[in-house]
Amino acid sequence: MAREGSDKDTVSEYLDQNPNLAQWVDAFRGYCETSKQWGARREFILRNMEQFPAVKPGAPSAAAERLLSLSMVWANHVFLGCSYPPAVMAKIKQMGEGIVVKDAPEHRTTIDGVMAKGKRAAASEGHADVKRARGESTEAEGRPAGKGASRASAQKSGPPPQAPAQHQPFFNRLYKAVAWKLVSAGGFGPNLDHFEILRSCVESCKQTLTCVFVPLKDIAGLPTGRTQRDGHVCEIRCQAVYLGTGYGRDESAAKAMASKEALKVFQGRKVTVKICRRRYRGRDVEDLMLLDEQPRSQGFPPAISYPFQGEQ
Repeated sequence: MAREGSDKDTVSEYLDQNPNLAQWVDAFRGYCETSKQWGARREFILRNMEQFPAVKPGAPSAAAERLLSLSMVWANHVFLGCSYPPAVMAKIKQMGEGIVVKDAPEHRTTIDGVMAKGKRAAASEGHADVKRARGESTEAEGRPAGKGASRASAQKSGPPPQAPAQHQPFFNRLYKAVAWKLVSAGGFGPNLDHFEILRSCVESCKQTLTCVFVPLKDIAGLPTGRTQRDGHVCEIRCQAVYLGTGYGRDESAAKAMASKEALKVFQGRKVTVKICRRRYRGRDVEDLMLLDEQPRSQGFPPAISYPFQGEQ
């Protein structure tokens, strides 16, 4: 505990000596972040700035965007129990070494890839991993599946019912920012830098985007005749709210397509945060989504990340 207090004092002293840096980094605090969450994420940002030499306080850049996105991913993992692709998890754990969070919530989750091979595989792997985490014996693993299924069905997951109302004010502001940005760019069109528009508008509202990338070959359940299996899928969120999904030959192209899909939502008269049912790892889950007023005849794209993991 003493180490944590020392780290906090060091961070505070460092920021007191660098007021411009303090003003820049504090602008990225989320309005719904507690002091504890922001203190940890701020330390993550400051500790890892040396790994991103292109980051200059007060100057927007792709490196700053990358660092802020990784900080959100790390905070989501620590405080919400979110899991991401193995490469991302390894990266944020390495970047978060040395940061001590007092009384951090405990999450027992399984990191078995972004998409399960099916309901039965996901259920069996998750059940086995939870048992190992609890230190159950081999004999206990032979218990009837019914007991495990009842425990799994009893676990809590999904966004809280009040989440849409909590997030709606921010997205009302973001809607106005995007509208003005598109007007200044001559309107929505295929030749725009959709990601840059979305990123700059989100940052003008003091938030950051989270982009999750998954190789197409790692996604289960695609049609067997699919030929483009060497591409990537990108999912974009902001404040855990889903904005859009896109496919591309590489991560950059996938991010651009996801951003374009996200900006389409802002073409209506308003945007609304709602809790909707989506598919995630072969099962239905409740997810926070940003929607327009257009009717939809088809379902939503399956989720490739999910920040509302249940407490087991």
